[in-house]
Amino acid sequence: MPHSRTVRAPGPIPLPKAIFFDLDDTIFDHAITCRCALARLRASEARFRSRSLDDVWHEYSHLLDVVQPDIFAGRITLPEARIERFRELARFCGTQASPDEAAEFSRQYRAHYQKLRRTVPGVRRVLERLRGRAVIGVVTNNEVAEQERKVDHLGLRPLIDFMVVSEGVGVAKPDPAIFQIALECAGTLPEETVMIGDSWRSDVTGARNAGIRPVWFNRFHLTAPDPWPVSELDSFRSPSRTEAVLAGDGARGGFPP
Repeated sequence: MPHSRTVRAPGPIPLPKAIFFDLDDTIFDHAITCRCALARLRASEARFRSRSLDDVWHEYSHLLDVVQPDIFAGRITLPEARIERFRELARFCGTQASPDEAAEFSRQYRAHYQKLRRTVPGVRRVLERLRGRAVIGVVTNNEVAEQERKVDHLGLRPLIDFMVVSEGVGVAKPDPAIFQIALECAGTLPEETVMIGDSWRSDVTGARNAGIRPVWFNRFHLTAPDPWPVSELDSFRSPSRTEAVLAGDGARGGFPP
């Protein structure tokens, strides 16, 4: 009589000891929240309707990127940057806005933005599945209070172990120093850690220069600006696929020395 053999289901995928996530446009859906908030603003402010919503959204995103280095360097305050951003956005739409008007546009936009905040689709489920299997850290550029409010509003505090925010530590991505601080918080070595984020410069290049394997969260299917291979994800909708990529399976070429 043949012996029967028990076939065991495969266990959980072995993960890195620590997984670092970017916050904006990796966990928190800044891009869509921003677009929806601008749509609300355009509905009440006709001067922003001379351009399409997509044009206004892309220009606003560009203005955000342009001013970030000045904010981090202390050359301009965040309130000043917000006012100037809407003055420039008004010019882009072929009109003018006084500082007081720009401040009011910023206030309206911020009110809409705060109400509309949401997570990137699928990421909550991913964080729930990773919880307890790896140290989960968030490494993000911005103000401490702003990022803390996002995490609390989204109800993600129980799903992460720590958060390192550029304002709080005095250094911003892609500087390797901020990743070293995160490694100290996690108690792991670079080779035991993965960093996933949407920004090629801040997250991919920054992590790579710190010796951490990067995963590019490329949900808008952008072209990589550098030729070296890196693992990619374009969605969190498949937790098993996400885990496989974070574990190093299915990488597009792996992590170059």
